[in-house]
Amino acid sequence: MSNMLIQLDRVLRLRMQQGDAESSYVASLHHKGLNKILEKVGEEATELVLAAKDAEGKGRESDEHKALISETADLWFHSLVMLAHLGADSRAVLDELGRRFGLSGLEEKAARNQD
Repeated sequence: MSNMLIQLDRVLRLRMQQGDAESSYVASLHHKGLNKILEKVGEEATELVLAAKDAEGKGRESDEHKALISETADLWFHSLVMLAHLGADSRAVLDELGRRFGLSGLEEKAARNQD
C-alpha cells in the first residue's frame, strides 16, 4: 500500500518541478499556488462528508459506497498535492501514524494538548 503512495509522491514532485501547467492538472495547481490547492482540499473534504452521509447504511456494492471511496481518493490526492507543495510527502504522514500506532487515541490527544 505505501508503495503506491511512494510512487504517487514521486509523480507529484515531478509534476510540481517539471510539469507544464497547460497540460498537467497537478502542475496547474502548483502554478496557481497554495490557496488554490487548499481550496481544492476543502472542496474535496466537503464532498467526502456528503458522500459519507449518503453511504451510511448502504452496501459495499452501492453507488453511494463507490462515491465514498472515490471522494476519499480525491481528498487523499489533493492532500498529497498540498504536502508536496509544502515540501513534505506521504512518508512523513505514515511516520506520524506509525508513531501513534498502539497508543490510545485519548492518550495521544492528551499528549498533544500538553505541548
